[in-house]
Amino acid sequence: MREVVLDTETTGLDPADGHRVIEIGCVELNDHFPTGKSFQAYLNPEREVPAEAQRVHGITDAFLADKPLFSDVADAFLEFLGDAPLVIHNAGFDLKFLNAELARIKREALPAGRAIDTIEMAKIKLPGARYSLDELCKRFGIDLTVREKHGALLDAELTAQVYLELVGGRQKHLLLTPTNNTAAVVAEENRAARQRPEPLPPLVTETEHQAHADFVAHELGDAAIWNWG
Repeated sequence: MREVVLDTETTGLDPADGHRVIEIGCVELNDHFPTGKSFQAYLNPEREVPAEAQRVHGITDAFLADKPLFSDVADAFLEFLGDAPLVIHNAGFDLKFLNAELARIKREALPAGRAIDTIEMAKIKLPGARYSLDELCKRFGIDLTVREKHGALLDAELTAQVYLELVGGRQKHLLLTPTNNTAAVVAEENRAARQRPEPLPPLVTETEHQAHADFVAHELGDAAIWNWG
């Protein structure tokens, strides 16, 4: 099962106020394992980035000046998404912005039903907890030392790790190490189960064990299937 974990950075809180997407980051999962494949793009929003937004993600007007428009990367972005479910932290926010960008170039919207929202998952699994990405990472022991500011690709990688915990914990020990534009994935085989220092006492008494042996010998004899062959 292929899934895409997605995050965006924007110039503000609402596209209805003229705010735009300035970064898209995606990582691919296959059967709940990161594949190492990712998509990342910085975008020229054709407007200034407010100072309060820059304090969150550190992305400046000067940095974005020579970056492509959304229309320039839309085909590559949609091709990476394919028809996979989209895992998003606070899905309503990101879909609102992405659909505004898609509408601007007259492309079909991403349906809300396609999204898996990790906030909604956390509310069910962890009622009463704090649901920010930072808080969930701390709860699950996910390393945040690489995250000085928000970034779409980095946050997508962190969301992927939170999602793997929310779906029941990782079957192998995984480490996603953010690099320039990729997620380096290290997987280790399950560790051997720890053995008790002393075995538990048997639940079947010696008398019961002998009674069972007598029953098999006298009632089943050679018909007992475990004696065949």
